[in-house]
Amino acid sequence: MSARSPIVSAFLAVEGRVTQAAVNLGTAGLAIAAVIGLYQVLARFVFHAPASWSEPLIQATLIWMTYITLAGAMRTGTLISVDLALSVSTGKLRRLLTAAISISVLALLFVLFWFGCILVWRVRSQTIAGIGLSASWVYAALPVGSVISSLALIAHVLDPSEEGDHQTENAG
Repeated sequence: MSARSPIVSAFLAVEGRVTQAAVNLGTAGLAIAAVIGLYQVLARFVFHAPASWSEPLIQATLIWMTYITLAGAMRTGTLISVDLALSVSTGKLRRLLTAAISISVLALLFVLFWFGCILVWRVRSQTIAGIGLSASWVYAALPVGSVISSLALIAHVLDPSEEGDHQTENAG
């Protein structure tokens, strides 16, 4: 195992905490969306009193859940690899392919960040019907999630020890 610089170690420590918090929040978001969905069904079909706020809140929760938990997949390399190409490549070609994939995903995350910021700015005066929340807060998940995912992607490149299930299956 090679020695890491103090800066890389500090970055990986901070990224690990940020990614774990994002995954925990995303997991909580899924649980919250499920509970609200259950309430929505009960309110509509059992109590015959539909809640107008439940569906937009579920949508907002799922948007945030999706974009912030993307970091967990980035950290483990789950969305980064192209399994067939990586399984048949070795040595220098594999490193080159991994670098190309990582740069491509980072570019995609930058585009997501850029257009997410534009979207947040454009919808700043709109409110989500039913919950009265600014649409900017909902769509802020795009730039926030892309920044967290970028950190996780960089951490995966620096320390690829946390590998996804697909890579351990290919190794066996």
